[in-house]
Amino acid sequence: MNYQDINAQTIDRWVREGWEWGRPITHQQYEQALDGKWDVYLTPTKPVPHEWLGDLRGKKILGLASGGGQQMPIFAALGADCTVLDYSVLQLETERMVAEREGYDIRIIRADMTKPLPFEDEEFDLIFHPVSNCYAEEVLPIWRECRRVLKYGGCLLAGTDHYVNYIVDEEERLIINELPFNPLKNPGQMAQLQADDSGVQFSHSLTEQIGGQLEAGFTLLALYEDTNGQGRLHQLHIPTFLAMYSQKRRD
Repeated sequence: MNYQDINAQTIDRWVREGWEWGRPITHQQYEQALDGKWDVYLTPTKPVPHEWLGDLRGKKILGLASGGGQQMPIFAALGADCTVLDYSVLQLETERMVAEREGYDIRIIRADMTKPLPFEDEEFDLIFHPVSNCYAEEVLPIWRECRRVLKYGGCLLAGTDHYVNYIVDEEERLIINELPFNPLKNPGQMAQLQADDSGVQFSHSLTEQIGGQLEAGFTLLALYEDTNGQGRLHQLHIPTFLAMYSQKRRD
């Protein structure tokens, strides 16, 4: 079994256990979005600025590794034409359940974002990509595929892991790991993930996250940092996540 399949099964199990990022919005939250009262998240605690999204009426949005019925229902309520891609069966079942409950259409695709995306060139106006590329060994191919399927002038909103989380112990007091954190090359790191039931995760540098987007053909327009929302690093106000707002530029 490859690491992507392990992660898909791990996330399905987390969803069954009540994972925070697998709990869909309520009917009341959907109704509030219809009335213009909404927030969505790329990282744990800070909502995405509404101006990053703009007027979504008629826009084609791809929720990349964004299943779970949290963001796509909001975008559908705001008038977007939504597609969601994820490799978690249960995250996609939740998307289907919410769409049926609220009566909107959504294209649901089970696929792996580490492979070429099953879309035409320049198909989407916007990609919404919450924290998930920590489950991919390489991120540059993901950024390149994002650019390919976006229209010129289209925007990528991405939440990413800083890498700080990967150097500390479970209590976030001691530095115990070298970087990069890559369990496919470091058996000790794989054992650590297995003991914590954390799937197969990878650290990525800012060179990979920000520099990778620039190399792939994006212009970075804005960013903000965020914390874990809990734990010692959060209590010390140490940022561990990054949200980026980027635009596809012409060659």
